[in-house]
Amino acid sequence: MEVVAGLDLVTVVLLFFWVVYLWENYLSFRQREVYKTTRDIPWELRSVLEHETFEKARLYQLDKNGFSFWAGLYSQLEMTVILLLGGIPFLWRKSGEVTGYFGYGQEYEILQSIMFVLLGTVFSTVTGLPWGLYSTFVIEDRHGFNKQTLGFYFKDLAKKFVVTQAISLPVAAGLLYIIKAGGDYFFIYAWLFTFVVTMGLIFIYADYIAPLFDRFTPLPDGDLRTQIETLAASIEFPLYKIFVVEGSKRSSHSNAYFFGFYKNKRIVLFDTLLEENPVNKEASAGEAAGDGSEDSSDTASEPEQKGDGDPKDEEKKKKIGCSNDEILAVLGHELGHWKLGHNLKNIIISQVNTFLCFFLFALLSNWKELYEAFGFPDSQPALIGLLIIFQFIFSPYNELLSFLMTVLSRRFEFQADTFALGLNKGADLCTALIKLNKDNLGFPVHDWLYAAWHYSHPGLLERLRALDFKQKEQ
Repeated sequence: MEVVAGLDLVTVVLLFFWVVYLWENYLSFRQREVYKTTRDIPWELRSVLEHETFEKARLYQLDKNGFSFWAGLYSQLEMTVILLLGGIPFLWRKSGEVTGYFGYGQEYEILQSIMFVLLGTVFSTVTGLPWGLYSTFVIEDRHGFNKQTLGFYFKDLAKKFVVTQAISLPVAAGLLYIIKAGGDYFFIYAWLFTFVVTMGLIFIYADYIAPLFDRFTPLPDGDLRTQIETLAASIEFPLYKIFVVEGSKRSSHSNAYFFGFYKNKRIVLFDTLLEENPVNKEASAGEAAGDGSEDSSDTASEPEQKGDGDPKDEEKKKKIGCSNDEILAVLGHELGHWKLGHNLKNIIISQVNTFLCFFLFALLSNWKELYEAFGFPDSQPALIGLLIIFQFIFSPYNELLSFLMTVLSRRFEFQADTFALGLNKGADLCTALIKLNKDNLGFPVHDWLYAAWHYSHPGLLERLRALDFKQKEQ
């Protein structure tokens, strides 16, 4: 009877995941029909969006939608096979065999757990590699976004793997030790531990982690820097530094964000966001004033040449990015998130959720039938309990929470837009949103149900209409 009950539990979990998968595909099908049938530019954008760009965006999103279907199907089938064929207990046994080879028996559960995490990460990295390569070097490349070489891609992948393991393995070991040694109230200590780790990672990310992957250059003195500092001071934002990150070596997608604790806040602008990048200007000026070599002179004169270039090269030279006023409007939106406490609210929600999950884990972690259902009749490893409960048993709750956070995120975005409007940056924010949508080949039309479920940011037309309505109210 226990085996039957166990089989039923796994069946229920799989049934739920397949229901979610079919629901996601139904929504994706609705959105795909929008991409296929929408050929006319919405009237609000006809004066600012070329038909060529609109068509490129439509084809780009169709490609991404098709890729998402096949990648999602593979992921779903992989998970189903792993659960039905006992992939989790198999990997646990193999982890034990590896640690046993080095003389560490089953009593070293934490060490075996670390090996389980390491082998699982290797497996997911290898199985995900073809999908990552296709996404980057076929889809993104086809539509002009990819800037990576294969060598850069694999070097970046290796660095991400090493950094991830260097952080996650010690954290996993510490968490498991707390669960094993924390007694009846281990869930409190586990929550405190993860909170401290999370805050610590946020604190060290800017100085020690992010520079491993991208080059961050201080924004040079000039009009843009002065205007950003003035904007920050006007709302008492404790700006510490302003950086330009070299995102263009990976992709031509653009973004801007801020991070940091208390009075150590930094603003980061992607170089692809800047219509005129002062970092590049400063570097070019330095080279021109340097040794005056023939190579430097030729390089500097290349942009002046016209008429004999490849059409693809000419397309790449089209001006992208935002003007200074538009960048200030985008930052007005981002700083609105800070001023309105959105980031703090998200942290609080995240920590309350983490505490609740650890509390429920404490209630369920000794349920023997749970482990038996997933192939562990003779042991109850803490890591396996975390995996089963957080990933599978909590899955309905996770789906609900994800949807509610998506709804909340959209509300926050509208509020941040309104904040930027209050800084008299409404018109510039509208033009910036349109430019960013064009540069990133965003499609301005979407199915309402797909958007409600997936979009953490409102669509372009929704935001423009909301801003227009607010402006008319003023």
